[in-house]
Amino acid sequence: MEEKRFASVERETNETKIAVTVNLDGQGNFSGSTGNGFSDHLLAQLARHGMFDITVGIPRGDIHISWHHVTEDTAIVLGRAFLQARGEGRGIRRMGDKHAPLDETLARVVVDCSGRPYAVVDTSIDPDVMLEGVLPGDLVRHFLETFATEARITLHAKVLYGKNPHHKAEAVFKALARALREAHEPDSHAAGQVPSTKGTLS
Repeated sequence: MEEKRFASVERETNETKIAVTVNLDGQGNFSGSTGNGFSDHLLAQLARHGMFDITVGIPRGDIHISWHHVTEDTAIVLGRAFLQARGEGRGIRRMGDKHAPLDETLARVVVDCSGRPYAVVDTSIDPDVMLEGVLPGDLVRHFLETFATEARITLHAKVLYGKNPHHKAEAVFKALARALREAHEPDSHAAGQVPSTKGTLS
């Protein structure tokens, strides 16, 4: 676990150009912007509660159409950055399971850095609601599913109960941050070992 767990990934398409850097052993700092205030708010929660340093730069995006492509492509690049930063995953706990409350809302997220991408996501957010007037509610689900695919993790996320859609989204991201933090932490009983009977997480 002595090597630096840092990655910088950039992706350019006809729709977006996005760059993301991730430090898995950071101080919880988020910088840059997706251009969407609520998306930035959620990514800041991921950084702070996961103790990851995350920088996002989006010099170009087709937001004149919708926020779909920018949100999706941010999840793609962020997931790939997490995957690269994790490397072989030697010495990590691999799995994480956390709850996060926010007022009347409670969310649970369970992750497995297994190398097998899979996502079961139930945010209970109305797909048509506009979170703080800027982010379609269904893009929270889509972001999580896309991130899991590109980070090659198994992700189960569920809002157990709640009313406010802002609270639901934020609680999920806080729980995700804590679960990812736990999964990437060093396992003192398995230093230097790949946490799999197969000998690989790829």
